[in-house]
Amino acid sequence: MNNKIFVAGNILLDFLYPITGYPSPGHLTTIEDNISKAVGGLVCNVGIDLKRLMPDAEVYAIGLVGNDDSGDYALNVMKSEGLDTSMVGIAGATSFTAVMSDTITRERTFFQYRGANALFSQDHMDFDRMDGLLHIGYILLLDALDEEDEEYGTKMARLLASAKEHGLETSIDVVSESGNRFARLVKPALRYTDYCIINEIETQNTVGIPLRDENGTLITGNILPALRALFDCGVGKWAVIHTPEGGFAMDRDGNTVSCGSVNLPDGWVKGTVGAGDAFCAGILSAVTRGMSLKDAVRLGNCSAAASLAAAGATEAMSTIEDALAIGETCGFREIPDLM
Repeated sequence: MNNKIFVAGNILLDFLYPITGYPSPGHLTTIEDNISKAVGGLVCNVGIDLKRLMPDAEVYAIGLVGNDDSGDYALNVMKSEGLDTSMVGIAGATSFTAVMSDTITRERTFFQYRGANALFSQDHMDFDRMDGLLHIGYILLLDALDEEDEEYGTKMARLLASAKEHGLETSIDVVSESGNRFARLVKPALRYTDYCIINEIETQNTVGIPLRDENGTLITGNILPALRALFDCGVGKWAVIHTPEGGFAMDRDGNTVSCGSVNLPDGWVKGTVGAGDAFCAGILSAVTRGMSLKDAVRLGNCSAAASLAAAGATEAMSTIEDALAIGETCGFREIPDLM
């Protein structure tokens, strides 16, 4: 693997609103002080995290922003973080998300305006300029690529197949949403995916194996069948499931790894926006560095832990060494061995 990573898909702005509890329908809640604005989406979050984890890596952003102040803001932030934005196009209006961050439960809810992201397609990819690893997402949140394709199932699957034909390794991520689109939109893409890095809700909705019970408890006995099911769908090299409890993974030879999340001290968590993207960046950094699957999952957990120390998605991220030091200092939660 060379030192180039191409991060493609959603580019947006997050408007973060701290709220005192999420209201039931028809009721009111209070928006607290410290409203903030930050870049978000897979390209910004994963791209910036990758560059901070690996300052020597070449990280390229690919996607669309609008010809507007929000688009200028996103481009300027990515450039200031060292990302190459030469493959970011201009179309429509820049996408944004209103993030309601519950200061009591630490849960967050997203209200998303599709904007330019809905227009992003394979036409905006220049494979002749690319070699290395392509990470793309979010599936279910890129309207043009979520469209049906008669030959490949979806336009996203066609794009991934083209990427592999051009010698790229591929990685995907999925957005968590309510609904029944997962199997129809995610499964075709898995046939052309080398590294699948998704959470337990996205996994269960894709493969149909429950990973949370009615009380919200993780069904650890179903993790191994779910990982096998992802490979049955076509994943080529690694399938990784991340959860608040920890990370679980399998390689194409059937070897499995489980590693608990970092046992963080009270007061560490300032926000959870971007924790999944940070975990993903840790895994991709490990791929780029040629690490083992075991070390990759450990780095994913440590990267997620690092991101939790700030309210935004990327502000607290630092180098691989700094992230791993958090795990060494705080230790990891005990979780069951998959075997």
